Amino acid sequence: MNLGKNLLKLYFIMGSPNCKRNPRDVLREAIDGGVTLFQFREKGEGSLTGDAKRNFARELQEICRDHHVPFIVNDDVDIALQLDADGVHIGQDDEAIELVREKIGSKILGVSAHNVEEAAEAVNKGADYIGVGPMFPTETKADAREVQGPRIIKELREAGILLPIVGIGGIQPSNASEVIKAGAEGVSVITAISYASDPKQSAQEFIDRMKES
Repeated sequence: MNLGKNLLKLYFIMGSPNCKRNPRDVLREAIDGGVTLFQFREKGEGSLTGDAKRNFARELQEICRDHHVPFIVNDDVDIALQLDADGVHIGQDDEAIELVREKIGSKILGVSAHNVEEAAEAVNKGADYIGVGPMFPTETKADAREVQGPRIIKELREAGILLPIVGIGGIQPSNASEVIKAGAEGVSVITAISYASDPKQSAQEFIDRMKES
């Protein structure tokens, strides 16, 4: 699948541990609000495993397909292939980029990067986009690295990294435009939407604020 210009604009990441309500409803409402791409990330305390995880992923995938929103799987290449997902996102501690690319063929491949060296390696080994962060302080990931701030995106662009970039970590509607102004194509969001009392309204606010960039 080709990464269109606006596909990364509002990149929603979620799994069952990230929701206080039915995740299926949260996803539907978030998509109604303007989410452009969805990543299934089933990690953390109380997360599903085995068949339960796969069946849950399939339910969310069907919601995405109904709304023509690409469905990306975090880390789990096997589930991505079983479900014929649109792509996979991997971190620096996951399987090697080139091996994942070989397994998934032309599907979307996203790679987390934290500096110019990691970003350059992602480019050279076949990534379609780079996830960069944390942009701001976040409590969603217990193992989150030191906050980089939007300046790291500027550094990547100045170093000649042309691949699409999406910022992640602590992003709220109030600071989303900083990430875009730094040179990113979009923002990745978890709890700012998944915990929102009105996910649709929250997603709409992100879209509106980024138009100001």
